Order: sequence, then C-alpha cells, then structure tokens
Amino acid sequence: MAQYPPEFQAKMQNLIHRRHFLNDCRIGLGGMALASLGDTLAPNQALAGMEPEPFGPHFAPKAKTVIFLFMAGGPSQLELFEPKPTLNKLAGQITPDSFTKGKRFAFLKPNAKLLGTKEKFQKYGQCGMDLSGHLPFHREIVDDICWLRGMKTDVFNHGPAKGFINTGSPQFGRPSMGSWLSYGLGSESKDLPAFIVLQSGPRGPRGGAAHWSSGFLPTRHQGVPFLKGNTPILDLAPPQGRSRTDESRFYETVKGLNEIRERETGDPEIATRVAAYEMAFRMQATAPDLVDIHGESPLTLKRYGVESGKPSYAMNCLLARRLVERGVRFIQLYHTDWDHHGGPLDLADSLTKICREVDQPTTALIQDLKLRGLLDSTLVVWGGEFGRTPMGESRETIGRDHHIDAYTMWMAGGGIKPGLLYGKSDEIGYNVIENQMHVHDLQATMLHQLGLDHKRLTYRFQGRDYRLTDVHGEVVHKILA
Repeated sequence: MAQYPPEFQAKMQNLIHRRHFLNDCRIGLGGMALASLGDTLAPNQALAGMEPEPFGPHFAPKAKTVIFLFMAGGPSQLELFEPKPTLNKLAGQITPDSFTKGKRFAFLKPNAKLLGTKEKFQKYGQCGMDLSGHLPFHREIVDDICWLRGMKTDVFNHGPAKGFINTGSPQFGRPSMGSWLSYGLGSESKDLPAFIVLQSGPRGPRGGAAHWSSGFLPTRHQGVPFLKGNTPILDLAPPQGRSRTDESRFYETVKGLNEIRERETGDPEIATRVAAYEMAFRMQATAPDLVDIHGESPLTLKRYGVESGKPSYAMNCLLARRLVERGVRFIQLYHTDWDHHGGPLDLADSLTKICREVDQPTTALIQDLKLRGLLDSTLVVWGGEFGRTPMGESRETIGRDHHIDAYTMWMAGGGIKPGLLYGKSDEIGYNVIENQMHVHDLQATMLHQLGLDHKRLTYRFQGRDYRLTDVHGEVVHKILA
C-alpha cells in the first residue's frame, strides 16, 4: 500500500481492522449479534455453521420414500377419470352464472360454453373406477390405487400453481416438499442425494428450479436434477488422467481449507459446500452404476417400455425404482405437455399422444414396486397442479382451460387404502360435493405417512416458524389403511 497517499492507507487500515473485528473476532460484535439471535433461531441452529441433524420421524412411519409423478400442465379429469353424462347433455350451453360468478380463469371468457366429452368410459376392478380408453394399462392397477376425485387448489396459473403444490406457497422462495423431507428425515443413502428430480417431455416445467429449491432451508436439502442420458450430472467424472486417489487427495485438501474458513467465519453454507464436495466424490462411483440398466431383464425393460439409450418418461420410471432401492428419500418425475387449451391437435389427439408416453411406464412402476416388496414402504403420487374446466376454450381447436375447484389425482402404496374412490364432483364436474381434499390436506397426509406431523415440522425464518402447509391442512385419515 506504500504507493498510495497516507490518508488512503489510514482509511484502508481502519477498514481492515473493523472487518477483522466484526467477522473474525469470536467475542466481537458479530459474535454478540449471533448470540442474541439464539432465541429466534431453531433450538439446534443457534450457532452458525452447526446445521442440525435431521429430526427423525415424530411417530412410526408407514412409508420411507416418495415418488411424485408430476404431470405438469394439468391433466383433464373429464377425459381420463370422470364421465359426466349431464355435461354431455348440456354441451354447447353457456355456463350458468351461479357457477362462474366471482371466479377467475386463466383464459376463459364469461360466455364460455360447456364442453362434453367424446371419450368412452368403463368401470374396472373391484373398486369400479371409471377409466377412459386413453389409459388402457391403468386398468391393471385400479385396485392398487386410491383415487382422489375431489381435489381442490387455490391457484390457476401454471408457475404459481406448481409452486403451491410443491412448496405450499404460490410465491417462489419457499422450500419444496422434497427439501422438507430431507430436512426432517435425511436420507437413507450415503452415496446419493436425499432429493432427486427427473424430467421428461419437450421442455422443463414452468417455474423450473424453484419447484425443487430448498428455499430458506440449508441448501444441502435442495433437489438435485438429473440430466437426460447416460451422464445424469455434469462434470461428475474426473478429468482425463486423474485417478480416484488423485480425486480423494483433492477432496481432502479442499475440505481442509473449507473447514479452516468455516471456523474463521462461522458461515453455515461452508458446511453445505463441504457436504456437496463429499457427495460428488461418492457419486463418481455410484451414479454411473445407477443409470446403467444393462443388468435389468429384457422383460422388465419391455414392461416399462424403455428403449435402451433413449431418455424418456419410461426410463425415468425405471430409474425411480432403482433410486428407491438405493434409499433416496424423495424422487420427483416431471413430465410436461399436459396443458391442452386447444392447439394444432384437438383435445382427444393431444391426450392420446401424452397418455401413450405415461400410461404403460406408470403401470409398470406400480407393478414392479409391488413385485419387489417395495410398494408398502413407497408412497407414489400422480397428478398435476390443477385440472381442466367443464367449459371449452376455442383456439385452433377446442380445448379446456385450467380448473382449480374439482379435479383428480391418485396415491398408491405407503399405507394408503388401495382400491378406494375418495371424493366426488357435481354433475358437470365443476365443484366438489363430497370428500373434498385440498392441496394442503394432500401435503399433510403425505408427511404423515412418512412419520412427520406437518404442524411440528417447522423452520424458523425471519422471526417466525414456517411449515410446508403454512397454517392450513389436515391429515385425511379416511384414505389411510
């Protein structure tokens, strides 16, 4: 600093002293400020850098793992699961004001007309579930599934609605469900993240990484998206010419430097960084084996509809089963292109295309888990962010708008009653008239099956305790086995 004027040198020296005092002095103002936050932080988070261990379950869990098959865009319950003869009779009439008054839609006009369905439905299984011809493989698993035909949500636009079901809030920045489970339970796998995201379809879901973000939870709990193909994570393989021993030395050196820095600063994110390096090092050995499906039998590949070397929803369903076997806590599959407002293809043709992509693999996943004795401990959830309106929307062809007041999802395994039809909508499929299940109720019930009380799984942030279900949600005990 000798080349600078004395006045500047004095200011810089003073700045260095103050920075050292605030950041590095353990009994300085920084330390005293941190100590004063002890009452506002969670009891086992008062000291920075000391991230708590997972709580563990509040009570005996029925499930250990979740597979969430997320149909991004909003599948039409009216074309897939809900035959409505009255809606077909009233097709072409303007929807009565009593239904639409005070309601908001994404695109529909007030004079939108009711749209009937052309699909042929038939009842299947001992439960008598209605399925259309779009889902022929689902007929084989109807009695393994709990059908939630009275779902309701609060948000009618895609990005916020996806955020609502995944994080409990339409505003970005909250932790996702998988992050809450990682925070509350940790992972049974030492070599893979607790929360993994697999994607298929023509694009990613609207809102993207916000739906698997850790929000204000420590970043080690965020979802890890796997890429399509044989290299699921970029830069996972060591550089050419570097051995496993070289990588181990590099990791230990970086770990040591990070630990020194953590002791000096008390920054909890450094502990996360250390854990990320450690996980990446272990995954160099485990991830290639995970995506190598050559050990799967030809019959298994045929059942799922997997084409070797071709990324697809079918491949992701098979990977989901393999991840369950390796102890991953929360596995989320996003399959996009369920948003059928009316485009180049009409509603029936659009659904035929996408149902062909998901029907067989989804059925194979349930059957495979059951055959291997994994379904009882794996909670499988299928559905999107909302459903579709009984009214038609005219674009290039006739489609349906987003509908939040009555739609269908399903759950299987993990202590859920199989072969149960729960919930009912009115004669045109507009409102739930029996056994409504709100998104927050779904979240509370999912956590319950993993041994977590949704009211007790909290994290203190900015002066208050947050939870996945906000201040809402009730466990739906009627659907529990």
